[in-house]
Amino acid sequence: MTGRVLAVRLDNAGDVLLTGPAIRALAARAGRVTVLAGPSGAEAARLLPGVGEVLTWRAPWADFDPPPVDPVAVTRLVTELRSRDLDEAVIFTSFHQSPLPAALLLRLAGVRRISAISEDYPGSLLDVRHRVPEHADLPEAERALSLARAAGYDLPAGDDGRLAVRRPLPDTRRLTGEEPYLVCHPGVSVPARAWLPERWRAAVAELVAAGHRVVVTGSSREIELTGAVAEAAPGVVDLGGRTSLAELAGVLDRAACAVVANTGPAHLAAAVGTPVVSLFAPVVPAPRWAPYGVPTVLLGDQEAPCRNSRARVCPVPGHPCLTSVTALDVRAAVEKLTGESLNA
Repeated sequence: MTGRVLAVRLDNAGDVLLTGPAIRALAARAGRVTVLAGPSGAEAARLLPGVGEVLTWRAPWADFDPPPVDPVAVTRLVTELRSRDLDEAVIFTSFHQSPLPAALLLRLAGVRRISAISEDYPGSLLDVRHRVPEHADLPEAERALSLARAAGYDLPAGDDGRLAVRRPLPDTRRLTGEEPYLVCHPGVSVPARAWLPERWRAAVAELVAAGHRVVVTGSSREIELTGAVAEAAPGVVDLGGRTSLAELAGVLDRAACAVVANTGPAHLAAAVGTPVVSLFAPVVPAPRWAPYGVPTVLLGDQEAPCRNSRARVCPVPGHPCLTSVTALDVRAAVEKLTGESLNA
């Protein structure tokens, strides 16, 4: 068993959840795993099996709304990390992100061995420079796990490498009411991946008309959206702004299926083993970012002009990749995954 290991993942909750199998590989040999996460990912990191501690830092090179570089904040982070006398760090990034700014800070903090995927020449910043052929389109969870293996860590026997969260999860029956139910999550962190609110309303109305109970979920910033979607049909439960991430995991865990775009809750549904109807805008490749390890129906035109653009705001008038999806498409996908065809 090795000593104190730091896992670095500085972006969003979904990215952190996808790193979960790799972090379990670290934990299988490490004495203690600390995760350094950004503000958007810290709550997800606390849900991951194998994590002993979570530190939060808003990195100027990783945040969607990056703060200015603050020498005081940088010095404080370096001091905090140095106080932990870390034996090793593994820096997890997506293919378009560089691990080298984090590696420099970890060197200053005295971390003795640092591993990362890097196409850029790392000089003395990395001890293990792992390379992944990007044309292979590895699922993000497998890409991260390949880095852990390159650093000398692997999953223990019996671990299937799927996404997972700590259990037991909160009992959310007081929020959702009776089962079975479906979850519809209309919010997204990136506008280019959003399905139009009126399409969500039509889908919820169609699902209710087909005999399904529907629970609509969303963050505190999405209350207006979840309220509008939930009003589309009688009996729909609106949980907008009413759940922590752990409670949302509990809601998803008991759902027959989740309908969600390419955003964090899609990966949270996968982490609790719930099938996903994925409204997937192809601004990033589906083989890398679609829900991992669970039955999934992918909806959306994967050959649309926005394909692989990494756009945060849709670059194509009319948002054709997702406006091509109808409420009937969602109903058919739900019934395919659940094996139910109610009120047909």
